[in-house]
Amino acid sequence: MATTNVTKRRVRKAGSMTDAHKAALAKGREEGRAVRAYLEALESTKPRRGRRRTTESIQKKLTAIEQELATASALNRLHLVQEQRDLEAELAQSDETVDISALEKEFIKVAKEYGARKGISYSAWRAVGVAAPVLEKAGIPRTRG
Repeated sequence: MATTNVTKRRVRKAGSMTDAHKAALAKGREEGRAVRAYLEALESTKPRRGRRRTTESIQKKLTAIEQELATASALNRLHLVQEQRDLEAELAQSDETVDISALEKEFIKVAKEYGARKGISYSAWRAVGVAAPVLEKAGIPRTRG
């Protein structure tokens, strides 16, 4: 019987992944979550233009809407109901406090590697509101362009 120098290849089943690949995907998801949570917290705490609404002013407006709903036309009622829901959502959101320092710590841990993998520049981070000292702590160098 003649022997040939043919090496057998291991055939993986379709859809099966190595443990290393699974770990890399999990790491990427965790990094993405940390970056997303921090950026969303920055967005939600960003100062808005104009006078800030207080809880009392929102409550007062909700009371006024309740009174107007009783006599409003069908179309006006639609707009009032939407405004009422928006105000209730704003009220609920104002009660939530975001621990931005904890989110910032997680962001600092993962931002450099995440940014390098995704090709995100210093200026892109700055454009979405990440402060320069945070980027410095994360080890993301200031670049030109």
